[in-house]
Amino acid sequence: MSAEKTKGAASERILALNPGSTSTKLAVFDGEECAFEDKISHTPLDLSNFERIWDEYEYRKAMILEFLDDRGIALNTLAAVVGRGGVFAPTVSGTYAVNQQMIDDARTAERGEHASNLGAVLSYGIAWDVGIPAFIVDPPCVDELDSVARYSGLPEVPRTSLVHALNVKATARIVAEKLGGNYHKINLVIAHLGGGISICALKKGRMVDVTNGLYAGPFTPERAGAVQTGGLANMCFSGEYTRDEIECKLVGGGGLVAYLGTTDADAIVARIESGDEEAARVVAAMVHQIAKEIGAMVVAMDGELDAVVLTGGLANNEYIIERLQAKIAFLGKTVIVPGEDELKALALGCLRVLRGKETAKTYPQTVEGGPASCNEAEER
Repeated sequence: MSAEKTKGAASERILALNPGSTSTKLAVFDGEECAFEDKISHTPLDLSNFERIWDEYEYRKAMILEFLDDRGIALNTLAAVVGRGGVFAPTVSGTYAVNQQMIDDARTAERGEHASNLGAVLSYGIAWDVGIPAFIVDPPCVDELDSVARYSGLPEVPRTSLVHALNVKATARIVAEKLGGNYHKINLVIAHLGGGISICALKKGRMVDVTNGLYAGPFTPERAGAVQTGGLANMCFSGEYTRDEIECKLVGGGGLVAYLGTTDADAIVARIESGDEEAARVVAAMVHQIAKEIGAMVVAMDGELDAVVLTGGLANNEYIIERLQAKIAFLGKTVIVPGEDELKALALGCLRVLRGKETAKTYPQTVEGGPASCNEAEER
């Protein structure tokens, strides 16, 4: 079947889907208001029958439909379905109508297997059944880097953008409104602080430089960040590790969990308050690295900064945020937007299209000069 089918509805009821490795989060919005939000959990036993993430599609779709039916949500009352985008081709920021190329890229997963790859096909599959449009919003592969930000030092390994774009962009809009500015005229450094950390220089609505959320930047609760290349090369060729084992050390087994045995920042702070000096040193090191990267992003915007924004799950941790704020106070205004509301961010991106404030983009959308660049002139 073609993935181009779209047929709108008059209402503003939206189903938002955010598939993760062990759950599928979903919510129904009536305009900006959330009618209900919940999560379908998937145990390792549930998923053990599937060789690849793509193979989970029918299983997850059936569970979503059963979940909605149990709660009396009729599909014919929906105006659209929107899902979290995946690790697709580098593309510009915005809301995208799901098309066949996007589904094909999710199926082949050439740029990486990730549960979020299912967001597009789940939203499309459910929307198709009732003839309504399906969208994704600001996938992790959003790439708006300046050309100078693409050079790494090795031509074979260019710097790439893989960030928490959905929350970064949604938070930027919130902060612009708080500061009384226009999203396309304000300059922010946004640090998404969670299990993974993305630090972005957002210049007039465009992420001109970023730390790759998987393989660069500061170490995080579960990721190693930008380790020194010589030492990493020695590990890779020591014969002691397979490629998969190295990958697990870098993503999932690095950072706080490598040093302290847990990713739970609240539990680590409790250890510090009980006198654990090593835990205090490790957290201080993470804060130090985050602060350095924030400073680097200010330089990437030539010092033209309206505010530093701290968001994500770790922004709820007072111990970490107080120490981070103290290190970056000299940079000026800091705004804290704790947590993340990705389901609402998806719904709002969908609403901007339904209301005609933004034109849905066609995937993949790139411009000359790099894998992708920002072009939001059609947003009104």
